[in-house]
Amino acid sequence: MPRFAFEDFVPGSTHMLGPVSVSKEDIISFAREFDPQPFHVDEIAAKDSFVGTLIASGWHTCAINMRLLADELLLDSTSMGSPGIDEVKWMRPVRPGDTLRSRLTILDTRPSKSRPTIGLVQFHGELLNQNDETVMSQGNWIMFARRGVEVPAIPAAAPHTDPAPVRETQAISANPYLEDLLAGETDELGSYTFHPDDIIRFAKQYDPQRFHVDPEAAKKSLFGGLCASGWHTVSIWMKQMIAYREHVRMEALARGERPARLGSSPGFTNLKWLKPVYAGDTITYRSTLVSKRVSASRPGWGLAFHHNTGINQRGEEVISFDGSVFWERRPER
Repeated sequence: MPRFAFEDFVPGSTHMLGPVSVSKEDIISFAREFDPQPFHVDEIAAKDSFVGTLIASGWHTCAINMRLLADELLLDSTSMGSPGIDEVKWMRPVRPGDTLRSRLTILDTRPSKSRPTIGLVQFHGELLNQNDETVMSQGNWIMFARRGVEVPAIPAAAPHTDPAPVRETQAISANPYLEDLLAGETDELGSYTFHPDDIIRFAKQYDPQRFHVDPEAAKKSLFGGLCASGWHTVSIWMKQMIAYREHVRMEALARGERPARLGSSPGFTNLKWLKPVYAGDTITYRSTLVSKRVSASRPGWGLAFHHNTGINQRGEEVISFDGSVFWERRPER
């Protein structure tokens, strides 16, 4: 019998999770696969980057927090997964050698109106370093089954191999600086197929809930089949985005131009995991510029705000979120 069911979460109560230490090797390994920006993968190159030192990817920080939550709460609970994340703020960089703990506060609970066997719990999490400084904050809801009830599975969609529907996207300038970006422009970042082994490998490291690591157990879960961790789906968005930007950068260099650079991101909001991403699904990722502004604190930089999506091979939106990133301005001549 799981230790935690919906009825066991009391608003106002707090759990302290961890600690876990983050090594240089951990930071570089995650970043090489999902977020290979210079300040995440190369100590020397990081010194000449926007950040100035080697730091962990923000998505890596989220994944570390997820593992603490899984190990010390979710794996011994009736967790049914999360519909998304309200907001994440990356407040301080995570550096090699940092030791992290997660302070988890329960804000609210409510029974599901559509599924009486399930309730939702609202959490506020703060990831703290060894100096008790908050490096990340996160707000989200998680679904839990009520104690002693059976939750019927949603039939998993059959794998589908047809390509995603083609959507017209606007062409952008070949190597845009902040001044060149126009609201409404959409970049198609690329597509990725989630294979079972990749789903399980990521989940075993960061989100080892049964519906992400065990195909047989997943059939009996709410999702009805093996599906990717939500943090895996959004980490692949980052992987596709960086690959797209690298393609733009290489084309600019081939023309003899100095490429526009990206900096770090202060966080994101409204992350929604709208549909499960099952083994065999192919997700096409897109990013649409919503707005931009010049940075008051960093000369030569601005902030670009994007709405980001992932669409499966059936044309269904499976993920969306609103993000921001520091973007280089055109150098003065």
